[in-house]
Amino acid sequence: MVASLITVVIYLLVIGLVIWLLTYLIDAIPLPEPFRTVARTVLLVVGVLICIILLLQFVGVMEGGLPSLRLPH
Repeated sequence: MVASLITVVIYLLVIGLVIWLLTYLIDAIPLPEPFRTVARTVLLVVGVLICIILLLQFVGVMEGGLPSLRLPH
């Protein structure tokens, strides 16, 4: 359990670092303002979705990338 928790923390740190780097690059490239805002928004939404999927796989809700439906008997 501890090893998988450390793995999730490392994944989240790497995802955060990549999102930060891409956000920095979007700000460094001279894009017109509407495109810059849209690019940052899309990047953050994709990053949050990746983090949510990673955390759902950690708790076992999603197995194999597809959501599983667990009904009580």
